[in-house]
Amino acid sequence: MTLLLCILIFVLAGLTKGVLGLGLPTVAMSLLALLMTPAEAAALLLIPSLLTNVWQFCAGPSPWPTFTRLLPLQLALVPGTLLSIPLLTGGDGAGLAAALGAVLVAYGLVGWTGWRLPAPGRHEGKVAPLVGFVTGLITGMTGVFVLPAVPYLQSLALDREQLIEALGLTFTVATLALLMGLWWQDALAVERLGASSLLLPALLGMALGQRLRQRLDERLFRRLFFGGLLLLGAYAVLHYLLRLGYLG
Repeated sequence: MTLLLCILIFVLAGLTKGVLGLGLPTVAMSLLALLMTPAEAAALLLIPSLLTNVWQFCAGPSPWPTFTRLLPLQLALVPGTLLSIPLLTGGDGAGLAAALGAVLVAYGLVGWTGWRLPAPGRHEGKVAPLVGFVTGLITGMTGVFVLPAVPYLQSLALDREQLIEALGLTFTVATLALLMGLWWQDALAVERLGASSLLLPALLGMALGQRLRQRLDERLFRRLFFGGLLLLGAYAVLHYLLRLGYLG
């Protein structure tokens, strides 16, 4: 019964990622926590999360141009993550993630109004490394790699398939940087990496989500995208409040 529930959870998490381009770890972790410890859930999540991000990037319309355009951002993301990773392994990472969650809620609400960060224009070459480095710092501190990379990528006026592709690339690099940092800090249980056996349900869900995304109009996709960010942020805040016992 537990195995069946895990399969259904990963299909749902993959479906969410296929439609929105993000959210697999959050959806899966929140539901798996009802069945197992966080450490066991993280072990199950590692490989599906990484490989679905790689697939999301490679399945995009123009992977190589996207890679070359966003290379400065990715190169700066890695050292930023490694610099701040001790705060995640030795500090109150849940509290930092909750603070970031509050920012995500605000950004999700603002996004629904149609407001965007100004496009970097001719300053993109200077802004991108800064965005990557700050994203890396936040990734290292919280394990969450959404800000400021997501609003920055959205400001580039990419169409939805290019945005999903760019998110896949950035999340892949951020995940690898996080893994490098955890290994460096001896906080990565390497023996658990082979425990992830639910890749196929996640890939199935993601494939279904991608097909569904093709049928969505731009306006509905935008609402789902920002709604996904809002839910990600709300989950981080509520998880922290529950941890402190403020919500029962």
